[in-house]
Amino acid sequence: MSQIKTVLEKYPNAKRENLIPILQDIQEACGYLSREVVNEVAQYIGLPAAKIYGVATFYNQFRFQPLGKYHVMICRGTACHVKGSQKVLDMVVKALGIQPGQTSRDGLFSLGVVACMGACGLAPVVSINGEFHAKVTPKKLSGIIAEIRDKELSHAKN
Repeated sequence: MSQIKTVLEKYPNAKRENLIPILQDIQEACGYLSREVVNEVAQYIGLPAAKIYGVATFYNQFRFQPLGKYHVMICRGTACHVKGSQKVLDMVVKALGIQPGQTSRDGLFSLGVVACMGACGLAPVVSINGEFHAKVTPKKLSGIIAEIRDKELSHAKN
């Protein structure tokens, strides 16, 4: 919790207008916004925790769970949509057993959806930890996920 204290000290006499920068800084430091963090920020600023949640849930930049070791981002922009990104997303949801914004129980995968990655000529596009995969099909992404799982299993055995 010292990271949170360090962030809050950057905002002496913080008010409502400091809320988003505070939440951004805490998420940068901690990776996500826990219930304890929200309560601490609420006390520090003097706002109800429900108001903090209201603001944080409005913006999709904020997470309430830690990211997985492998953060899978599916582009749902127009070009990707037309080229089949919904089928890719459906496959990932089924394969990982999580919805966008969630992290798998084992902490290995988290799933996100973005409006556009700016790589429309490569549609549909998926990013895993910032590495772009072009012209992704459900089968191709299923293979990538299987490779990641195999790699993690082999590391766990060693």
